[in-house]
Amino acid sequence: MTDPGICPGFPAEIALPPLGNLPGHRHVFDPRSTWAMRGALGARRALLVRGEPGTGKSELARAAAAHLKRPLISVVVTSGLESQDLLWRFDAVARLALAQVLRVVDEDAPLAPLDEVHFLQPGPLWWVLDWPGAETQWQRCKVKPPRPEPCPGRTPKDGCVLLIDEIDKAEPDLPNGLLESLGNGRFQVPYLDEPVSADPEAAPPLVIITTNEERELPPAFVRRCLVLRLEVPDEEDALVAWLNERGRAHFGDACPNELYEAAARELAAARQAEDDDLEVRPGLAEYLDLLRAVLDVAAGDRRQQDRALRSISRFVKEKRPPGGR
Repeated sequence: MTDPGICPGFPAEIALPPLGNLPGHRHVFDPRSTWAMRGALGARRALLVRGEPGTGKSELARAAAAHLKRPLISVVVTSGLESQDLLWRFDAVARLALAQVLRVVDEDAPLAPLDEVHFLQPGPLWWVLDWPGAETQWQRCKVKPPRPEPCPGRTPKDGCVLLIDEIDKAEPDLPNGLLESLGNGRFQVPYLDEPVSADPEAAPPLVIITTNEERELPPAFVRRCLVLRLEVPDEEDALVAWLNERGRAHFGDACPNELYEAAARELAAARQAEDDDLEVRPGLAEYLDLLRAVLDVAAGDRRQQDRALRSISRFVKEKRPPGGR
């Protein structure tokens, strides 16, 4: 099949600013990812990104938000997260605390401040579907949670990017709980007369959902998504070239060509080893960690870089549990 090239409107690379402890670097867009994201926007569907850990699934959302100049709203899924938490939350603790204060101040105080609507907090999907409605509800909150901010020079009508990261960590009923909101762009909220609906005047949100394939997802949920699989090349030379391209996007001329190649060969050899029971195989994330560590230890000294590479690589490559082969 002929490579279609990067989807029109997307660059081959984009500069990403520092984020927390992560330094700034350049993200390399591949053609399949750009077409998948454009397809998800056009179809008004979420994009389910499959792949092993460390292939850049989460960073794809960050790069898309930077390119599209949209705010990125990110949710890392945990086992205790419920689908409702992505739509709305009710702050029962704040309501109880206010009720106790009012009782102490005046037992006959009016109960209007305790109206449930004042403790209803908009969740991530509320913000990306209907930012004005979420803003209105946020203003009503007695205790205001953190809120997303539009990108400089843009308005909420320009759309958002929502990252739901590692959905396979959730309980099995969470994906099914998102079917209505993702499929129809609307959901019901208690204490409000009207459902939350996608703002017809706003650009459709780009919803990126990642999975490490640790748990099978419900077929009904998968059918409502476009699916992108990020794969690491199997053949050694292709893998080395793939790693080198992304390494250069991160570190540029700060890293010599010999170090890019040597580190990539180390990781490729580890992946090619006959370890069928190895649950976590080193990939792009480990390659970048290795380069970053070596440059920190021995920047500009090739001899010391080779020594650091040999000494550090084992700690980056070895992912076996105790007792593994």
